[in-house]
Amino acid sequence: MRFATFRLQGGPSWGLIKGDEAVDLGAVLSARYPDLKSVIAASALAEVAAATASAPCHPLSAVTWLPVVPNPDKILCVGLNYEMHRKETGRAEVENPTIFARFANSQIGHGADIVRPRISHELDFEGELAIVIGKPGRYIAREDAFAHVAGYACYNDGSVRDFQRHTHQFTPGKNFPDTGAFGPWMMTPDELGPLPDLRLQTRVNGQVVQDATFEQMIFDIPMIIAYCSSFTRLEPGDVIATGTPGGVGAKRNPPLWLKPGDVVEVEIDRLGILRNGIADEA
Repeated sequence: MRFATFRLQGGPSWGLIKGDEAVDLGAVLSARYPDLKSVIAASALAEVAAATASAPCHPLSAVTWLPVVPNPDKILCVGLNYEMHRKETGRAEVENPTIFARFANSQIGHGADIVRPRISHELDFEGELAIVIGKPGRYIAREDAFAHVAGYACYNDGSVRDFQRHTHQFTPGKNFPDTGAFGPWMMTPDELGPLPDLRLQTRVNGQVVQDATFEQMIFDIPMIIAYCSSFTRLEPGDVIATGTPGGVGAKRNPPLWLKPGDVVEVEIDRLGILRNGIADEA
């Protein structure tokens, strides 16, 4: 199943994506489930899918996509989680994942423009797989980690590199408004299937700039979930972006910075394509 958050006729809603249509489950279930996060928290994804017969359907062309979960309790991001990316940055090998945080208001949905801020032209792309947490937990064992996953989505962890390099902390460069793209939808694990052989590609104006499979991750998903839950309680709707492969624009010669008019696509096998344009800050 594919679930999404979107705007229809001026108002935000959520629902199920079936073929070329959005089933507006929020229109019939909002009193009980005001948003997708509340459905995830109630472990009710299968339950609400049964309400499709009574919900209005709209063509995807009528939908304005919002971040899959616009209001997560937290967004955790894994840095340097592919060997090629670690090497291109010159970072040392580490025993534990590098974790930083994003803010919810830095996110946009599929089809929206990633905004290049007026104070920097060093806007970069980072195609990633995002995990959406379904079941809460603390000190989650690796062998139990997948039971805590509600679904997966494409993510573009857009980065303002000069601000990221101001100190050893990544936070400023990762939290400019409208730089983290998340979508178009979340796919449940039963539909997506096994992860290791899936391919992630990032394209800029149709040119492949990142290409990897998830088996190339340094820290796999069970390890990431176990580690993150060791220092914070994971809550339903939390998002974990699992890291980007090598090929980022900052490490190319010359650097490949995103500019207005560019189009970035993050594609993951079987999961879908996240597509966003680039625009300057107004």
